[in-house]
Amino acid sequence: MRTYDFSPLYRSFVGFDRMANLIDAASQASDNGSAYPPYNVAQIDDDNYRIELAVAGFSDDELEIESHENVLTITGRKDPSADNDDATTWLHRGIAERGFERRFQLADHVFVDGADLKNGLLVISLKRELPEALKPRKIKIGSQDDGKLIEQKSSRKQKAA
Repeated sequence: MRTYDFSPLYRSFVGFDRMANLIDAASQASDNGSAYPPYNVAQIDDDNYRIELAVAGFSDDELEIESHENVLTITGRKDPSADNDDATTWLHRGIAERGFERRFQLADHVFVDGADLKNGLLVISLKRELPEALKPRKIKIGSQDDGKLIEQKSSRKQKAA
């Protein structure tokens, strides 16, 4: 029997926690996508999330963050001429520093709240902001205007008689 691992999908869909948990619980295969750069996705509370990308060697001006139609795209472009020092002989180059593009699907009403680059980690804060029309409302019992509903019912009874 073949099983599928949807954890890569879970890591890329921010704000779809319940759906991702159901998919993850329903099945378990390997991550066919690129693992560069490595990242974390954290849920801070019901409405706040954080994405952390390990972008060692990239500066602010080499990174671009764009949010468009529920897709968050983080792009890193390294200038090859900036690190081209002919006097340096590298014995080992373990820091990848290659260009990348990482995309995350955002749930409806999830927006980028801010971004910060510190100690080689790009931290992107996300916030879910539901419009007032979509928030649950409490309806007070007996909140009809001055008994108009009672008046309408009694006038129907009188007409029927």
